[in-house]
Amino acid sequence: MKVKIKKLKDNAIIPTRESASSAGYDLYACLDKDEIVIEPNTNKLIGTGISLQIPEGYFSAIFARSGIASKQNLRPANCTGVIDSDYRGEYFIPLHNDSNEIRIIKNKERIAQLVILPYMPIEFEETDSLDETLRGDKGFGSTGK
Repeated sequence: MKVKIKKLKDNAIIPTRESASSAGYDLYACLDKDEIVIEPNTNKLIGTGISLQIPEGYFSAIFARSGIASKQNLRPANCTGVIDSDYRGEYFIPLHNDSNEIRIIKNKERIAQLVILPYMPIEFEETDSLDETLRGDKGFGSTGK
């Protein structure tokens, strides 16, 4: 699949992946300065300097990078971002600092990963009943111990 990408800033980096089998493409911070500080337990909106044209029937899913999440306790504030195919603006990542220490993001640092996923348009059909299952309406933790 080919995806059109537009650099909105000269210092923007096109997403990359580390191996041919990587599902996620790394997104890079595109800052107007050398670094940005994220205070403990706060969010900071980090620009990537790029916009994408995602094909109809697909969307961009933004996930945490395992390294930055496990080593620095930084993750997308919305946990998983969903960017629709008709959005043409800059991709911003709202990073949240889950730690009790100041964290620093440097310009051109990998901050999240992008995965392009398909979706199925659906129509909801209102009804008074649903088919019965063995589980029924047992929720949270009902299938485990």
